Amino acid sequence: MDSQPGGKPKAQLDSEFTELYKTHLRDVYSYSYYRVGNHHDAEDLTEQTFLQAYRHFERAQRESNGRPLRPWLIRIAHNLAANLYRDRSRKPASPIDDTTPLAAPHTTEQLVEGREQAKHVLEGVQRLPEDRREALIMRFALGMDNREIARALGRSDGATKVLIHRAIKQLQQTVGDPQPLPVDKARPADANSRPTDAGSRRAVTDARSQGPDSRD
Repeated sequence: MDSQPGGKPKAQLDSEFTELYKTHLRDVYSYSYYRVGNHHDAEDLTEQTFLQAYRHFERAQRESNGRPLRPWLIRIAHNLAANLYRDRSRKPASPIDDTTPLAAPHTTEQLVEGREQAKHVLEGVQRLPEDRREALIMRFALGMDNREIARALGRSDGATKVLIHRAIKQLQQTVGDPQPLPVDKARPADANSRPTDAGSRRAVTDARSQGPDSRD
């Protein structure tokens, strides 16, 4: 974990990070699930997000000036997901890749059973350009406000407002003027579940004991 002379004691940082983890695990996992479209990869992406976050937690606290750290976590997940797509695009296709291409997430029926409006909207979201899709996932699936989304995407508040407006307008044209989904209804059942005990929780514990930047 990043540290400076005279910084917080490690025990205090660990306690604060545990609280951050408990508060935002669901959001990070939900975002990851929407990005990659399956539980296994979403759990792995969530694990990697919190491992990276733990290593830089103290610095992030200093630089946030008291602002919430959820946008910072989602930005880490966003960058890791982009790296995952790039890495897999460079590898030769395998039988698994042939049957479940990363560019085609699970069908909406699997994500939102029995919710016709949600199914229709989510199908439309998947057809949006990446930046617009990202903005809508953060806004309606995670309930993030424009300022949080701006921080997560590294954009200005004004540019983010325009991005969301254009994304909603394009989605309306695609699916026929849907009503925005409430946050709870926008989340697929699998995205509401938490990673297994063998996933992120263990990874964070391991990072604390083995992290290269951890202090005694």
